[in-house]
This record gives sequence, C-alpha cells and structure tokens, in this order.
Amino acid sequence: MRSAADGSHYTSDGLLPMVPGIDAVGRTSDGELLYFVVSDDAVGTMAEQAVVDRRRAITLPADTDPLAVAAAMNPGMSSWVALRSRLSFQPGASVLVLGATGNAGRLAVQIAKLVGAERVVGAGRSPERLQLLKNLGADAVVSLNGSDEEIANVLGREAGDVDIVLDYLWGRPTEQAIPALLKARTDRSKALHWVQIGSMAGQDISLPSAFLRAGNLNLLGSGQGSIGIHAILAELPTLAHEISTGALTGESVAIPLQQVHKAWDMHISPSQRIVLTNN
Repeated sequence: MRSAADGSHYTSDGLLPMVPGIDAVGRTSDGELLYFVVSDDAVGTMAEQAVVDRRRAITLPADTDPLAVAAAMNPGMSSWVALRSRLSFQPGASVLVLGATGNAGRLAVQIAKLVGAERVVGAGRSPERLQLLKNLGADAVVSLNGSDEEIANVLGREAGDVDIVLDYLWGRPTEQAIPALLKARTDRSKALHWVQIGSMAGQDISLPSAFLRAGNLNLLGSGQGSIGIHAILAELPTLAHEISTGALTGESVAIPLQQVHKAWDMHISPSQRIVLTNN
C-alpha cells in the first residue's frame, strides 16, 4: 500500500487523489462475506466502504475467518498465480524461492508444496526466518549471507537442478544466483524457468549474455499486466478455500483503520501480516 501511495509501485500511474489498496474482505449490506479486487479505475480498499464489481468478487463461506483471508490472499496470489497460470507447472517439479523469508516468499514455500512440488528450497537472509521454513515444507534452506563464493556454493549444492525459481528479490541476489545455479546444473540444457515476481533487493541486474547461451534459462515476469485479470480472478476461489481450511498458514494482526499510522512502525513476527479493519 505504501509503494502505491508514494508512486514507486510499478503499476502506479501518478494520478491523484488515490486511495491505496487493491483488495479486501468485506460484508455487503445484507451480510454476505466477499473477497474482492477493485477495478483498475476505482479507488482503493483502504477505506471504510468500497465499491465492489461482482465480477471481481467471490463469496466466502459464512464461517470463514476474514482476517486470515485478508492477510494471505494478496501475498499468496503472487506464487499461486505464477505456478498455476504463468507456468505450465507439473507436479514433481522442484522450486527455489528466492526471498523466502518475506511474507509472500514464506507463503510461496507452502504453495509450491501444496500444488505438488517434490522439492522446495527457500533462500533468504534472516537465520531465524529460514529455520521457520523447515516447519512449512521447505526441504532445504539457503542463507544469502556471506561471501559470493560461499553463497554460490550453497545455492549450487541445494538448488542447482531446480526447475523453477520464484524470485522476490532481483538485484544483487539474483546476479549471484543465476550463475551459481547454471554452473551447478547437471544438465544445462534442462529448462530453468526464472519467474521474476518482486524486487525487494533492487530494480536492476547485470546479466552477461553468455549465461543465456550457456544454459536453458527462461526469464519471465509474473504480475499485473503479464497475467490477465480474468486468469487471476479464476484462481481466487481455490486459493481462498486453501487459506480458509488452514492448508496455508499465517497469522494476522488486526489494526483499526483509524490507527493506521501505528501500523507502519509496528514490529511483528515473520509469520504475521497486518490487516486493517473497519471497527
């Protein structure tokens, strides 16, 4: 929400005024519980009320925990849609989540396992958060702390033969990881699908052209624009169901909308996500 508000998000058009927020869980006047995504030309969901296009909304069961769905849908959607719509994912594939210690990356580890990945490797900087990933299905974890050589050796050993990389970092970590994986692959002609989702570590990378010739590296992005809204909407009911049943775990921290100024500086655990509530 903050990147949208300050204009730094890649979807920002710079037009003012704007209300942050692209999705929400809310109740209609007759009590129906909905998860919805606002239209591109509508104001956002960080508000007491929002206009809902029913074509962009799904009805949630009455006993759904609205906080759980609100907390997990947006970050979970990034890997869910990438694996199910952007790629032709096949059960039994192996996945590296680059940036697995963030909220979206943490869910990506769980989602990769849920959709049938045989091996999932999580990579990140926080030692504490990396250890938590082992309880969420990660078969191995890789610390991105250390020298280039140390990081390359561990990435190559643990993830050299993965089929898919879900990249939430970009920047320097990606510059380290691409050669590390390509050099360690048993068969360089085996496709490596590198899905760029986030850029928490930088907006740009330097990629020598030789790496595109020396291996079967397929670079693609996944996000608003690279996937049509209809494809995204089609995935929402199944993802909401998995969250509602507890197959994807997380913990929400409810903050009243009137106290939103307190949310920006709150210290929360790696498994938590702030949800703004209208009460």
